[in-house]
Parts: sequence; structure tokens; C-alpha cells
Amino acid sequence: MKRSWQLALLACVVATSVSAQAPMDPLSAALKRGWDGVALNLKESAEKMPAEKYSFKPSPDVKTFAGEIGHGANTHYFFCARIKGEPNPNKMDFEKETNKDALVKALIASNEYCSAAINASTDKWLMETVGQGPQAQPRAGVLAAHIAHSNETYGTIVPYMRISGIVPPSTARTQKP
Repeated sequence: MKRSWQLALLACVVATSVSAQAPMDPLSAALKRGWDGVALNLKESAEKMPAEKYSFKPSPDVKTFAGEIGHGANTHYFFCARIKGEPNPNKMDFEKETNKDALVKALIASNEYCSAAINASTDKWLMETVGQGPQAQPRAGVLAAHIAHSNETYGTIVPYMRISGIVPPSTARTQKP
């Protein structure tokens, strides 16, 4: 009998430690990590680039750095409004903005708009369908597409920074001792 209690106690301890390590909502936890990383990279990029470099573009046929940061803010509102199932609250076209301070502020506000939904999400909520007809898909699908798009935007602005002699934030974090 003593052996049975010992095994039961051991099983409870193991089960408790395993459940403490695994998040209750692994999908939302994984997507949140992805979002937090790219949101930080974009924010820090916008902050690091000097104001006089916001008009820089490495080729005449591409957006300026300001346009890319504005594009990031616009798409945050676009995707996250869809995820939330509400109309896009953003009425500005930040891709036309050229002022660094205004763009940093817009990007931070758009990050916060998305983060509010992502931080409160659960796996169940993320699996609910948004949209109608052929556009209908789980919120998680929209969020995953948004994270991928935001990473593409970050990947686009990294050369702008490197050509300007600025180490991108994701690289700078890995180089710290």
C-alpha cells in the first residue's frame, strides 16, 4: 500500500511539472512569440533610423524607408481589425507620411492595437472563423499571414538600414555580450 501511495504521489508531481511547462494555449503562445518578435524589430528599426534617412530608398523603383514603416503600420491595422472582426479603425495612409516622429508614433500605436487582441487570445478564439465565403478563415490563419507579412516588411527594411550603416535591431541583440 505504501508503494502505491509513493507511485501516485510521484505521478502527481510529474504531471504537475509537465503541465506547468506546457502553455494551456500553445497555438496562441506560439503566435504571440512570433508577433512580439517582429513588432519589436519594426519598432526598434523605426526608432534607430535617423530622421534624415527616412526619405532614403536604395533604388528609384521602391518605397522610401518612411513608406516601408508606414506600410507596416497600415497593415497592422488592416490585419488586426480582421482578426478582431471589426472595421479598421485607421483612417490614415501612413505610407504617405514622411515625418519620423509621426511614423514611430503610428507604428507603436498599431503594434499596441494588434497586441491587445493577440495578448488576450486563446486557442479557441483563434480557431473561430472570420470573414465570409471564400475569404472565411480561422483568426489564427489571418494572424499567421500577418506575422509572415510583417517579417517580410522587416526583411525589406534591413538593407535600407545596412546601406545606411545601421545595424538592424535583430542583429544588434545577438551581438550584445
